[in-house]
Amino acid sequence: MRLDKYLAHSTGLSRKEVKRALHSKSVTVNGAMVRDASFQLQEDAEVLFNKQLVSAPKHRYLMLNKPQGYVCSHEDPNHPTVAGLLEAEIRANELNIAGRLDVDTTGLLLVTTDGQWLHKITSPNHKQAKRYLVETADAIAVQTIDLFAKGVALKGEKNLTKPAVLEIIETHMAYLTITEGKYHQVKRMLAAVGNKVEGLHRSQIGGVVLGDDLALGEFKALSPEQVALLA
Repeated sequence: MRLDKYLAHSTGLSRKEVKRALHSKSVTVNGAMVRDASFQLQEDAEVLFNKQLVSAPKHRYLMLNKPQGYVCSHEDPNHPTVAGLLEAEIRANELNIAGRLDVDTTGLLLVTTDGQWLHKITSPNHKQAKRYLVETADAIAVQTIDLFAKGVALKGEKNLTKPAVLEIIETHMAYLTITEGKYHQVKRMLAAVGNKVEGLHRSQIGGVVLGDDLALGEFKALSPEQVALLA
């Protein structure tokens, strides 16, 4: 990790304050004064700031129950942001969201400061399953189960979607589990079979399930076991 990033994460200093500290010769690494912000630290490096030992920053892993009307970004001129719900926990420039949701979609978001962990969740090679509760405009035809299991053609896509699991629970409501993350995929899959999504809520990513104990807009830390489920 770069020295300036390490200091910012572990001390809460701004980038300008970190630069001033480095130029004022206030930082040493393994006993040697370092002024280069891009200096790459080894895992076992001993960093002192103003002669005080600086502890290595710990990554944060959170789950959030996203409300409707919020956007998955740092800033937006028209809507409240997920970053605003988390500003007391994670600074905006450290915020990484796994599996962004549309503004009108609710449910499970995973938020972390760990870019490598994020990649394991979002990379197509890892095929993390995502489960959604879908409410539709029209009754869901039973044959849609087989169509989704075989894959459907989305507008503008050359290849069929990967096999998906559809569980019809009411005439206009079903659970849909997918292993891809195409743009507006669930809405486009229902459109491909002549239906329309009226409501969409994500309840699960991989082995992590959004429980009933987390109200809309609330968040909590993932347990070490939950973090490991997605690693």
